[in-house]
Amino acid sequence: MTISVLIADDHGVVAEGLRHLVDAQSEIEVIGLAENGRDAVRAAMDMRPDIVLMDHAMPLLNGTEATRLIRERCAGTRVIMLSMYSDAVHVYRALQAGATGYIIKRSVAKEVVDAIWAVHRGGRYLSRQLADIVIDHVVHRSAPDDPLERLSSRERQVLQLLAEGHSVAEIAATLSLSPKTVETYRARMMEKLGIYELAGLVRFAIQQGVTFLD
Repeated sequence: MTISVLIADDHGVVAEGLRHLVDAQSEIEVIGLAENGRDAVRAAMDMRPDIVLMDHAMPLLNGTEATRLIRERCAGTRVIMLSMYSDAVHVYRALQAGATGYIIKRSVAKEVVDAIWAVHRGGRYLSRQLADIVIDHVVHRSAPDDPLERLSSRERQVLQLLAEGHSVAEIAATLSLSPKTVETYRARMMEKLGIYELAGLVRFAIQQGVTFLD
């Protein structure tokens, strides 16, 4: 049986490199590429791949939120997160969103094939250097403090699009909402975070890895 893989990465050179690496395996096949989080969700729903290799730093909808939607809508698809972050908060977010694998990007070339096989067989896969982080939190039985947990999934989506410079009208069109509803989400989000100006929201979004600076 061939394992089907969807690659979601907004950097074409990286995506092509992953494609060649994965396609070189005799029993694994790349069936599609996606350049932003929303396209990744749509492609997963259309193609129903076994595995999605999901870049954390995706425009329009970041990798964590895209993973959450894919797991809700495509029960048979597993997601492996590829991230530049190795701290407990980002690992915890990805796992909570439904990722069954998490690879630090500098280790992708060495680990991605092992991760695909491990996840396909029903297991989980974490980059080796994350073991101490995970063990520490299991021992202490506590999740890392995460300010994003104050926000709903929709509020996090609005936050990312605002931070990426989209207008209320553009956000409303992207999310299939009315402009008034988007403004309501924005107001609630600002109240929850105690941040009342756009510049502060942008800083918060970047600091928390909701959106990313190239």
